Amino acid sequence: MKRVIVGLSGGVDSSVAAYLLKQQGYEVIGLFMKNWHDDSVTISDDCPWLDDSNDAMLVADKLGIPFQTVDLSEQYKERIVDYMFEEYKNGRTPNPDVLCNREIKFDVFMKIALDLGADYVATGHYCRKGSLEKDGETVYQLLSGVDNNKDQSYFLCQLSQAQLTKALFPIGELTKPEVREIAKAQDLVTADKKDSQGLCFIGKVRLPEFLQQKLKPKEGLIVEIPKSLESFSVEMPEFESKIDELQFLAQKPHYQVSEGKVVGKHQGAHYFTKGQRKGLAVGGTVEPLFVIDTDVDENVIYTGQGHSHPGLLKRVLFVNNDELHWVRADLALKTNDSMEVMARIRYRQKLGKATLYKTRDGLFVEFENQQSAITEGQFVAWYLDDELVGSGVIS
Repeated sequence: MKRVIVGLSGGVDSSVAAYLLKQQGYEVIGLFMKNWHDDSVTISDDCPWLDDSNDAMLVADKLGIPFQTVDLSEQYKERIVDYMFEEYKNGRTPNPDVLCNREIKFDVFMKIALDLGADYVATGHYCRKGSLEKDGETVYQLLSGVDNNKDQSYFLCQLSQAQLTKALFPIGELTKPEVREIAKAQDLVTADKKDSQGLCFIGKVRLPEFLQQKLKPKEGLIVEIPKSLESFSVEMPEFESKIDELQFLAQKPHYQVSEGKVVGKHQGAHYFTKGQRKGLAVGGTVEPLFVIDTDVDENVIYTGQGHSHPGLLKRVLFVNNDELHWVRADLALKTNDSMEVMARIRYRQKLGKATLYKTRDGLFVEFENQQSAITEGQFVAWYLDDELVGSGVIS
């Protein structure tokens, strides 16, 4: 019997994952990861880790599998929380869920599992693992989940071949309603439990309060930039090469306070992210205001009216070499190569047609259609059919 250690989170998905593995004849052990101690910044009723760990224990008991808790809060603080503070301080918006999978679940946690003699680590992610033979080697594939509505391959976009080799995703072939049905049929305590929201394994966090632990509030201006700003209607110059054109289109605009009008005050530019609508507390505009950029050095938030404000829309983004990752290393582009893909810049976003262009310094991603609120620090992931083949941090 192969031994599988399941990351039991106290939710329905990982509960059913454990049940299915047991049905398939694996020796299953449940492990709950405790990643956080500070309850002062979590909205305690929404996802307290104590309730989750109790639910995980009850599920393990019901399934008749061994169960224990591992405390990874130190590693989580170092690798996820400190990184988040640093990114927000620099005016980027990190994605802790993607990082948590790469750094915690499929690294720290996986090492613990393998030390316990596990052959595999399993999670309740809605994605699938495939494999193919290439040049006499087995290559593993990260495939999207069958449930289009719940596909979570995006959150695993930073996994490596070594991590995929040891990973199992038992519910990837199922839809969410099917998972709940199985949980009900097995009388699992998590059958009707709401999906947790918020930070991976911390629960729902009040982000400003969370960030205020390190990043102090500081009053600054909210400036509205008009759609008629001259730089939005600059004519496209003639380019000598495709790369010159992409560089031009990927440029980050630099706004000045003098180009717009001051419409309010805020308590810290680093608490806001591009595309954000809530929390500005500015009324009296014809269309809702959206954040189109933040300047953390000058502590200014630039906003624009409406979904279609030109400051929100862009077709091209860039990923630096050191933040570029190929799940399928065998498909990695060489300098001057290009590849047609489907791509997304956030979870649950519909995949859109895009072309990758590899340069000496990194990778341009050119979308066929304009994208709203391309945000530095977030991940772009690209697919060939239903296989996620690579990703990178938007720079």
